Amino acid sequence: MKLVRRWVAALVPLGMSYAVHATEIGASSTAPVTPAEKPVDAPFFLFADTQISYRYQFPTVSPGVQIQRADGSFVSREAPKQILNISHADAWAYGTNFFSLDILKSGSQFPAGTTNPPGTIANPFFADYGNTEAYGLYRGTLSLNALSGTKAFTIPGLVKDVSLAFGFDANSQNDAFGSKKRDVVGGLNFAFDVPAGFLNLSVHAYKEWNRNGFNVQPDRDQSFDTVPEFEVVYSFPLTFTGLPLSITGFNNIVLPKGRGVQNVAAFPFNPPRGLEFLSRTNLVLDLGKLVYDQPNRVDVFIGFQYWLNKFGNVETANFKGTEEKSFLAGVAFHVF
Repeated sequence: MKLVRRWVAALVPLGMSYAVHATEIGASSTAPVTPAEKPVDAPFFLFADTQISYRYQFPTVSPGVQIQRADGSFVSREAPKQILNISHADAWAYGTNFFSLDILKSGSQFPAGTTNPPGTIANPFFADYGNTEAYGLYRGTLSLNALSGTKAFTIPGLVKDVSLAFGFDANSQNDAFGSKKRDVVGGLNFAFDVPAGFLNLSVHAYKEWNRNGFNVQPDRDQSFDTVPEFEVVYSFPLTFTGLPLSITGFNNIVLPKGRGVQNVAAFPFNPPRGLEFLSRTNLVLDLGKLVYDQPNRVDVFIGFQYWLNKFGNVETANFKGTEEKSFLAGVAFHVF
């Protein structure tokens, strides 16, 4: 299961705070594993891995959180984030499962909306510490080759396998906006045939529900249009360096999903969302293998994240915080 292990090792350092990963099953053999082929005492999971990681990211932005300059123009307010991640991945005879939970702690530049310093008016923007967000996601796949017991969904030299792909995201954040995102995705995943590492593409239908704390009911709870969504994840070993290095990353595209409100006339400040693009690339070093000759134990990583139209929000002259360019660094521990 070497490819499955590299898949997991690549995904967890990415943090996965928004979404995206892929599948790579059947890595230990050239044919699908069926129940009849499995030994009686074979474990249910072909592979399982649980990791805990920490990363520091700066600068990050938040839609609508901005500073007004002396000339009247606006610029995005920036803040650091510290992120603890717990994730689990496994592979079984017919597919894979991946779960990730991020706990994101912002700097005080992005205040929590539930407290105020002593002596100030009851305004959440006067909070003296940063907000906290919990973001969880799940992605699962079912291999069509494994389900059919054939290689019908393999195109030699191009596609290794096609899988059914499905999952969901959920978050909660204690700032004034009070995000409560819920989304479901479903579609197909394509595992491409590459010489080393992996390259996967998921094509989904995407449906999102959320909350806008600045609106009043019935438009505080938002329901967006169902739209196409694309997730790409990759990992390639950098063997030419002579080090246990790899370059890993993901790209996520969500097409414009509408306004999310019922009463457009009453809430003109909820404009239509634009095309959202999130990309993260990490350089990952297997520190355990380098120092102790024990691979897949401890990883360290650095990376860069680019987020255009964050959460679908489109930047205007008076609305900033929608384009993020940030650097990150962290460490990941395999615990099971």
